[in-house]
Amino acid sequence: MKKATGIIPARYHSARFPGKPLALIKGKPMIQRVYERAKTAEYLTRLIIATDDERIFKTCKAFGAEVQMTSPHHNSGTERAAEIAEKLNTPIVINIQVDEPLIRGKMIDELVSALQDESIPMATLAAKVKDIRLLYEKNTVKLVVDKQGFALYFSRSPLPFNPTDHFLQHIGIYGYQKDFLLEFCSMQPSRLEKTEKLEQLRVLENGYKIKIIESPFQTLSVDSPQDIINVENYLKKREDE
Repeated sequence: MKKATGIIPARYHSARFPGKPLALIKGKPMIQRVYERAKTAEYLTRLIIATDDERIFKTCKAFGAEVQMTSPHHNSGTERAAEIAEKLNTPIVINIQVDEPLIRGKMIDELVSALQDESIPMATLAAKVKDIRLLYEKNTVKLVVDKQGFALYFSRSPLPFNPTDHFLQHIGIYGYQKDFLLEFCSMQPSRLEKTEKLEQLRVLENGYKIKIIESPFQTLSVDSPQDIINVENYLKKREDE
């Protein structure tokens, strides 16, 4: 089993939610929750937080995380993760989003398992959603796959057009062959990527495949302060969290 390094990119400045990584969820910074849950993955040999902000750096050091400072000039968390990955000798890199406080270690392990096949350059997660009303939420990213489980397209618009039973929601955790991650960051942003504001479309537009792993677990991403309340309400119902 080829194991992997997990990287959690974290920036302080966000147009929609400044200071999001440090937002408290039941008294604990969100980035700490993400880190502790990611640490339960069996197939990670190392877990690193990558940031350009001293406030985040000091907070992460205080709860015992490995954290590294990166350039402040990156355009995305993927570029920040790539800066760290370039110095690593592990062949697989998992980019773990800081706004996924309900991530589970098993979800990370699923991606590492899929990437044992070196012909797969990239993998990500999706969950089946039966609440069709969410199909029309722009912050809920939808996707469709082919019969082999590879992504055909991602969109913020309803996708497919009129499902009656369920749709697939993208979960923003990405696994890469390290060399492909570095190659990806050298590609120019693509037209569809800029239109949808979805970075993964750059991969598809350049002719590469993304393996989709359907997860039995759904997550609650944090895009706004209201989402913090939603996560706290979820956690209150589950004492084991």
